[in-house]
Amino acid sequence: MPTKVSEYMTPKVITVEPHTGLREAFFMMKDEAIRHLPVVDAQGELVGIVSDRELRRPGWVDETPEIGHEYQLTDDLLIQDVMCTDVVSVHTYDTLSRAIGTILEHQIGAAPVLNKSGELVGMLSAVDLLKAFQDSLEHQKTQKKKKAFV
Repeated sequence: MPTKVSEYMTPKVITVEPHTGLREAFFMMKDEAIRHLPVVDAQGELVGIVSDRELRRPGWVDETPEIGHEYQLTDDLLIQDVMCTDVVSVHTYDTLSRAIGTILEHQIGAAPVLNKSGELVGMLSAVDLLKAFQDSLEHQKTQKKKKAFV
């Protein structure tokens, strides 16, 4: 049976709301040692995602030279100003192979994980996928050892 996303996702999801200040979100990420924050509205619906890259230097800064050189991480700017609203997500019931395909196709570092009801229940990051890969290698190694003793 193929391995499912639910087996390797990080179930502890730390989220922010669109009106959260950038500085607050940045330090939340730093304190929790995470690089992606799903953005949810007041009803808990996933409405965006923000990475530490957007917080360090949002893409629009380079597109707006008259203010770009003055960019500082403050709470005057809000998550809604920099978040990606075209969220690529995966589901708990997806196979890891399918999730990897989605992540590679969209060239993202992590994806929010939704359950069958569409509720945010986790995150699947590159680190989670490396853990799955490591487990797979260990399993193959064990199988080879078993065959050697037969």
